[in-house]
Amino acid sequence: MPRILITGASSGFGLATVELFLARGWEVIATMRTPDDHQTPRHERLQILPLDVTDTASVARAVANAGPLDALVNNAGVGMLNVLEGVDIAKARELFETNVLGAMTVTQAVLPGMRARKAGVIVNISSSVTLRPFPALSVYSASKAAINAFTESLALETAQFGIRTRLILPGSAPTTSFGKNAVARMGMDIPAPYEAFVRDYLARMRSSTEKTDPRDVAQAVWLAVTEPDAPMRLPAGSDAETIFRKTAANVN
Repeated sequence: MPRILITGASSGFGLATVELFLARGWEVIATMRTPDDHQTPRHERLQILPLDVTDTASVARAVANAGPLDALVNNAGVGMLNVLEGVDIAKARELFETNVLGAMTVTQAVLPGMRARKAGVIVNISSSVTLRPFPALSVYSASKAAINAFTESLALETAQFGIRTRLILPGSAPTTSFGKNAVARMGMDIPAPYEAFVRDYLARMRSSTEKTDPRDVAQAVWLAVTEPDAPMRLPAGSDAETIFRKTAANVN
């Protein structure tokens, strides 16, 4: 029976991915910083492990306890909504530590096992904000652009061992707790000269009828994991798909 490890699985995209893979017969290792707060349902094929992607020892313990893996989904991440002048650089370092170095640390930990078995899939959750610029997301977008470059370069390193890597590019998902958690953890102290600009931008974003549902992301992950010929970049959600099409049209 195939086995998958999913980080940041307590809610949102991670939880939806857990539920989909369980429904389709996989063994799932769901990891999160605080397992006591998880929303994941009980299931005989579900193992829940504590994992802080910013703590190398925590990563090593979780990967060792997970056992052999057929797939890894690096979903754990934090957001930041602010113009650059309003960003606390210490918080920006925390964001990069989680979004970029965290994914690298977990990936590095699982690679030896996949390489030894000459098989495996690594899926990194990026964002459609990397496809076109958005205001008040400069730091967050930079972290996800780093994930894009990391993933595509890693694919060249690991293909010789039968290991595939793929990117998921979700859009805006207002039904998840991602935005609230970002404000709680990273703050959102918008400098006064930018307040009207950011307020107008957020109002336009909220009025859009195109959104991303967590199930869109889960389905994109399923495709990335189970289809060997899946493209490197997979948009998830109607808004992400629109941006992806427009970007591709401009490139062509």
